[in-house]
Amino acid sequence: MAQDYRAPPLRKLFGSLAMLVLVVVYALAIMVVLMGVRINEMSAWLQLAIYAIMGFAWILPAMVIIKWMEKPKNKPKG
Repeated sequence: MAQDYRAPPLRKLFGSLAMLVLVVVYALAIMVVLMGVRINEMSAWLQLAIYAIMGFAWILPAMVIIKWMEKPKNKPKG
């Protein structure tokens, strides 16, 4: 039996594009911010802290985008 095919909503397409833009812009922004910093001259613990913070910081805006993508469609009242 054939199942009914439902195209994914445009919200998912726009959300996916927003995630891609977020990752690229975030990576470029981090490179610009850390451009003058000589990370490899710092202690190993400080390097670990910097990489951990910068590595996890993009998750918060990504969560907002994902929640927006998964929001149900507004159903008409009535």
